Amino acid sequence: MQKPFWNRREFTIAGAAAIGTAALPARAQAPGFWTLLREGGCVVLMRHALTEPGIGDPPNFKLGECGTQRNLSEAGRQQARRVGAAFTRERVKLDEVRSSAWCRCVDTAMLAFGQNTVWTPLNSFFGSSGGPDQSNDVLRSVQGWMAPRNLMLVTHQVNVTALTGEYLSMGEILVTRAAPASGGSVPARLRVLSRQTF
Repeated sequence: MQKPFWNRREFTIAGAAAIGTAALPARAQAPGFWTLLREGGCVVLMRHALTEPGIGDPPNFKLGECGTQRNLSEAGRQQARRVGAAFTRERVKLDEVRSSAWCRCVDTAMLAFGQNTVWTPLNSFFGSSGGPDQSNDVLRSVQGWMAPRNLMLVTHQVNVTALTGEYLSMGEILVTRAAPASGGSVPARLRVLSRQTF
């Protein structure tokens, strides 16, 4: 009879299970989502809340005309309000809220946080070639963002992925920190510390 093949990871897990959890080394628990935000110094990335079905926007949409775009659904509006209520409940202060010019991002920011500044580097570059330049503009701007201040950026999935390497569902939020400024160099990506779905 052939012996089963075990890789090192499977062997370690099986061994720990066999002799009990006391065999596992104690680990310091990482700070939670809300704890990090209350500490401050965070660059918070949020993908806009739930939208009507579709990908991208209808042909010939216009940024200044919400009726030509894919917008928040009623579920998305409720989701955005839940986000805002959670931030209020947890006593998290946002010193600045910026969003893409797309209506689904502006509406998410206003429904959730009651404030917003449209910032071009957060605009969607889905289907275009402007991504690297926009991402570098964001990274340069947030470099060295210091506690106790928090910055909220409401944007699109392609932008979040370019900035962090992570994929967010609609309405999901990442807490990140930027690398400290040093010699004018731009960090390759923001460092992800925690995430939350609403």
